[in-house]
Amino acid sequence: MAKGLIAALDLGPREHVAVVGGGGKTTLCFALARELSGAGKKVITTTTTKVWHSEANRSPCVVFCHSGPAFCVSVKEGLRRAGHVFVAQRPLESGKVEGISPSMADSLFQDLQLDYLIAEADGAEGRPLKAPAAHEPVIPSSATVMIAMMGIEAIGRPLGPEIVFRAELFRKIAGLGDREILNPALLARAFQAPTGSFKGAPDSARRIAFLNKLDLVPDGQDARTLAGLLLRGPHAPAERVVIGSLLQNIYFTIH
Repeated sequence: MAKGLIAALDLGPREHVAVVGGGGKTTLCFALARELSGAGKKVITTTTTKVWHSEANRSPCVVFCHSGPAFCVSVKEGLRRAGHVFVAQRPLESGKVEGISPSMADSLFQDLQLDYLIAEADGAEGRPLKAPAAHEPVIPSSATVMIAMMGIEAIGRPLGPEIVFRAELFRKIAGLGDREILNPALLARAFQAPTGSFKGAPDSARRIAFLNKLDLVPDGQDARTLAGLLLRGPHAPAERVVIGSLLQNIYFTIH
C-alpha cells in the first residue's frame, strides 16, 4: 500500500498532470495539491473545462486571468504565500468558473517557477464513468502525466445514464450492448479504445489508470482483475494502475 498520492502515482520532481474520466477528478486534483504543497512544492490547479466556483475555493488562493497585467503577479504572490493557487479564466453566472486554454496551461507550466500543474481536463457530471465527446478531453501539450479515472462502484452495474455520462457514446466506444452489465473485461475496452479513456494523451505523457472509491465495494477483486487487463497484453493502455479510496486516503499500486 502506497503512503500518499505522490508515492502512489510515482510523480517526479516536476510534473504537468492532466486528470480525465469520472469518479472523483476534482477530489483527486485537490487532494494531490494539498499533499504536494504540504511537502513544500509550488502547485497550480486549474481546469481546461469548467468547475464549480465552490470547488475552486478549495484552493487557498484563486486567481482569474481576466485581471489583466496583474495576473502573473497575483499568481506568483499566491504561490509564494500559500504554495497552491487555482487559476481560471473568469467566474460565470452559473456558479461555475470558466477554465483556461491548453496553451495557457502550457505557458504557466513552462514560464512560472512552479513544481506542479494539475489540470482537470474534462467533466463527468458526477458519474463514475464517462465517454469523451469529440471536443474532449482538453489536454495541454506539455502534460507529462495523464490520469484516467473510474469509480469502481460501476463494476457489476448495468450500462445506463445513471452510471455513465454519455452512456450511448460509451456503449459505441466499448462495443457494448444496451444495458449490458459492466464487468472488468468490458470496462477494459473503454480504456483501450483510441477514442476512450486515454484519448488525446500526448505521446510523451505517462498513462495512469486510477480506480477510485474502493470504500464503496465489499471486495476489490474485480478492480484487481481490471487492473491486470489494463497492464497486460499488446494493447495495454496504462503503465500503472492505482486502486484506492480518496475518501479514506488508501492507495494500492499495480505496475
